[in-house]
Amino acid sequence: MKKILLLCFAIPFISYTQNVTLPSYFHIDSTFSAKLHGIVSELGLDKNFDVGEDGIEQISFAVVDLTSGTPHLGGVHFDNFIYPASVYKMYVAAEVLDQVSQGKYFLTSPFIVKSPNDVDKSPELAWDPRPLLKNGDTVTVNYLLDLMITRSDNSAANCLIDLARRENINALIHRYHWDGSEVTRKFLSRAYEDSGYATIRGTETCALHAADFMYRIEINQLVNPWVSMQMKALLGRQLDTTKLSTGLPVNTMFYHKTGWYSYWTNDVGIVDGGTVRYIIACFLPINEEDARPKMKVLSEKVYEAIREEHDTK
Repeated sequence: MKKILLLCFAIPFISYTQNVTLPSYFHIDSTFSAKLHGIVSELGLDKNFDVGEDGIEQISFAVVDLTSGTPHLGGVHFDNFIYPASVYKMYVAAEVLDQVSQGKYFLTSPFIVKSPNDVDKSPELAWDPRPLLKNGDTVTVNYLLDLMITRSDNSAANCLIDLARRENINALIHRYHWDGSEVTRKFLSRAYEDSGYATIRGTETCALHAADFMYRIEINQLVNPWVSMQMKALLGRQLDTTKLSTGLPVNTMFYHKTGWYSYWTNDVGIVDGGTVRYIIACFLPINEEDARPKMKVLSEKVYEAIREEHDTK
């Protein structure tokens, strides 16, 4: 593994290091990166964005071309740490599934929802008929996983963060050298956070870590094959298809997790078009309304660039 960037900083109670490690199995493709940079620049995305009180932010973008077999990595600022919004729920899901695979509990195990975890007042997707979780509800672990990933339910995420525990989620993150992408917060007000987490920094991640997470799923090496395949099945049922999905050809399978909040709009996943296969991790410091049309064009152009590259070989 090669270390390409080291940034350290301290926070109250708990300290984490942003140490971006480049996996040795990725082939850095400068030509591919230049092509991706051209697409990003054409869309006006390679610049500084004002994100209010959080200051200035940049895109974090990575693509791993899997079509030829050898994973070729390219991107723009893929080591930039950025607020992932609900994308970090995938890290939570991975640890929950790891604990299930160890026999600590089962997908069918019951879980009682307790306040203040029941934060959602309206569903993330209005047309999803499943009711909002409320204090006292008894549901299964599997139900919480599905709600958290497919509908991006915040109440379900809070419950599963309590079940898995943040120290265990972050141990998994450190196992794969995703330092800096630790899950630090639940999806609720700081006033209701657990002791030691009320003043901690917000959760961040980068496109490289998110892409590596998806790559490990694709090769069945995220913890173990069972966890990888369970994770992929959840991601394949994603209900939010308003972002990168809109730029993909009909009948292309996209296993992905989205996230959106305030200035941030994100989408990360595995694209499988049969003859065209790649991983894409896109974190934009832009509100959802403005980001959606840009994501559509970005997705179209990345797919076409990879298809053309391999059609010429």
